[in-house]
Amino acid sequence: MSGAAEPLREVIARHGLSASKALGQNFILDRQLLARIAAIPGPLQNQRVYEVGPGPGGLTRALLDAGASVVAVERDRRCIPALAELMDAFPERLALVEDDALEIDERALAGEGAHVVANLPYNVGTALLLRWLGADWPPWWRSLTLMFQKEVAERIVAGAGSPAYGRLSVAAQWRSTPRIALTVNRSAFVPPPKVTSAVVHIVPREQPEGVHPDVMERLTQAAFGQRRKMLRSTLKALPGALDALEYLNLDPQRRAETLSVHDFVRLARLLS
Repeated sequence: MSGAAEPLREVIARHGLSASKALGQNFILDRQLLARIAAIPGPLQNQRVYEVGPGPGGLTRALLDAGASVVAVERDRRCIPALAELMDAFPERLALVEDDALEIDERALAGEGAHVVANLPYNVGTALLLRWLGADWPPWWRSLTLMFQKEVAERIVAGAGSPAYGRLSVAAQWRSTPRIALTVNRSAFVPPPKVTSAVVHIVPREQPEGVHPDVMERLTQAAFGQRRKMLRSTLKALPGALDALEYLNLDPQRRAETLSVHDFVRLARLLS
């Protein structure tokens, strides 16, 4: 039995915790909001969830209350005692790993088909997302439900022609479907960050045939490397790229942000 949940503010006070700026931490105390985030992937009863940066365990508790089995990775040892109490309350369904999420083998820890749900530390959020998007395909994860600064979330879901559209947009969209599921006001966090946040939900789909991920990465890196320049300048160092543009009837005087994700897929297929 998990018993009545102690208010998170009291858990934090009892353990003398405060969010670490160096670790990019911002805690959410609102239990209703945490339950809404935990509901985004869909029903979690008997599902496996991988969580990064649980902090004092607010979202962890919401995931456990939703019926999930959770593997939580936390590098801040100050938070371990609070999380250990949760592990005592849910001994069969919470595994705690004290480590750096950028250094571990998530596939081995979480297993195939886990949902990733995390209020990501801002300073590692994009790096972790690119790592998960760069996994073997289909990936080990079933879905990603991740908190970002709203500006980053908008880059993930942006379409061609938008000022926010770039490498991150193509990386997220060429073989998965991202959406902004929830916008979160800065007042929901302790301490409040300087910016609004948003939760992005990403579901993988089939990888387009004949496209190598490394080629797609090199292509988008070159194309968006100097946004103001035309493709004939940004892609000239990439072998075969200008010929591919010509073959696909794509004007080399265009800029990268005018090419759709589908255009990048067609280019990468030829270069693969």
